Amino acid sequence: MTLNPETGIVSISSSNSVDETVRKFEAILEAKGVKLFALIDHSGEAEKVGMPMRPTKLLIFGNPKAGTPLMVASPSIAIDLPLKVLVWEDANSKVWISYNSPAYLLARHSLPTQLAQNIAVVEALAAAAAA
Repeated sequence: MTLNPETGIVSISSSNSVDETVRKFEAILEAKGVKLFALIDHSGEAEKVGMPMRPTKLLIFGNPKAGTPLMVASPSIAIDLPLKVLVWEDANSKVWISYNSPAYLLARHSLPTQLAQNIAVVEALAAAAAA
């Protein structure tokens, strides 16, 4: 796991391909009743315009019961919600899952610590999909 303290981005390695990691993440979300709002295939769109890009996909997901209290406490967090996970392949063909650190988001939006559990779920979801 790596954490860039300046950007708040956490990256963990996945033992699967980008597509398999995305499939696992989608299945985990469905099993937990978390809504997948969008899946953006950046590399697929790049390919459509004739530009090469390593596999890169963004999942946007959330649960209004968890997100709404955060936005009520600090409306600015709406710019970072729903939660997002980026699944991507680096130049060495290693697959990564990247997401915003919950602690970073709490600090960025001056949220009370008791709301941390509302966004901390991203860590467990990413770890499960990476396995």
